[in-house]
Amino acid sequence: MADAGIVIVGAGQAGAAAATKLRQMKVDAPITVIGAEPDPPYERPPLSKDYLSGERSFDRLLIRPETFWANQDVAFKLGAPVTAVDAEAKTVTLEGGETVPYDTLIWATGGSPRKLACQGGDLPGVHTVRSRIDADRMKTELPTVKRAIVIGGGYIGLEAAAVLRKHGREVVLLEAAPRLLSRVAGEALSSFFAEEHARQGVDLRIETTADCIVGDAKAEGVHLADGSGIEGQMVVVGIGIIPDVAPLADAGAEVSNGVHVDAECRTNLPDVFAIGDCALHPNGFAGGEMIRLESVQNANDQAATVAKILAGRGGAYEAFPWFWSDQYDLKLQTAGLNLGYDEEVLRGDPDSRQFSVGYFREGRILAVDCVNDPQTYVAGRKLITDRVSPDLEKFADPNVPLKELLG
Repeated sequence: MADAGIVIVGAGQAGAAAATKLRQMKVDAPITVIGAEPDPPYERPPLSKDYLSGERSFDRLLIRPETFWANQDVAFKLGAPVTAVDAEAKTVTLEGGETVPYDTLIWATGGSPRKLACQGGDLPGVHTVRSRIDADRMKTELPTVKRAIVIGGGYIGLEAAAVLRKHGREVVLLEAAPRLLSRVAGEALSSFFAEEHARQGVDLRIETTADCIVGDAKAEGVHLADGSGIEGQMVVVGIGIIPDVAPLADAGAEVSNGVHVDAECRTNLPDVFAIGDCALHPNGFAGGEMIRLESVQNANDQAATVAKILAGRGGAYEAFPWFWSDQYDLKLQTAGLNLGYDEEVLRGDPDSRQFSVGYFREGRILAVDCVNDPQTYVAGRKLITDRVSPDLEKFADPNVPLKELLG
């Protein structure tokens, strides 16, 4: 019987990285990548940034040219969502009924955009920004849009708002929480981005909830919970993702907010790993808590962890977490995880548009958010990995080089 090899479900960042790392580590088993979308692996972060703005074409989003995959003997089945996993028979079933056997399964499906549960949430003109198809639909509609309504004040919503303003569209942004970025950043960074978006002409509505989307054949606006309404020709929804793990759950995998994996990215199903946005994993930079990380870094590093295991080199996932966001002429770089912080310290002046925020717990630095401040980002990473408890007054003083705080 032929070797079924390694099947990777998910043709995004994590799946592509897994296939690449396996070949780099001389794993010669057959590799098949199964993707729900029709496109080969491409970068998703630029979708809400320079792809939507038209500054990058799709071919420049491809993680690897298609010839690379052929040269590496990596097979693809695209436009083929997986509907079921049989952990005992070691097969996955595709939409349409085809069954694909595996010796090892790597689940790298990421997640689907969380949709509005209200009336009208599925009308044409209501968009998420998760796939090339999503972004292309928005680009097609933009010429007829005077005002766009963005629902969600996280990074996806803010990046979309910035691009829409760049296109000259009026933008109203709705955030249900008391401040922007409330799940991921402290008050200093939230306030800065709120002021920046307002300065750029975005109409921010904080602690505001959409009751329903108004329109017959197409979205024509949003009716708010307070009884008022906003007219608009496009609605962009950025309220998070739902991990795509239902087939694994049905097969008996432990699932809550993602599929549970151990330090080696193994699920509780035999020979089944999970990586990337869908993997709920123990993370040393979160105090060992089980978390999901929606980032390119996490996708790449978990892929490398699994590749090492399958190449016989072993090793647990211990990668350093980092993130970024581009809005207008601002580049935000984040190092570490600020979970459980009890103090935030501002370094520099936000009015200068170059500053950082440090997050501390019991004096030890956990994370830094750096706006147009790459030097603090680089030094901050070192402070975090060395588990330093720096003098907070010196940290706050931009005239004190952070390398002096390393001890």
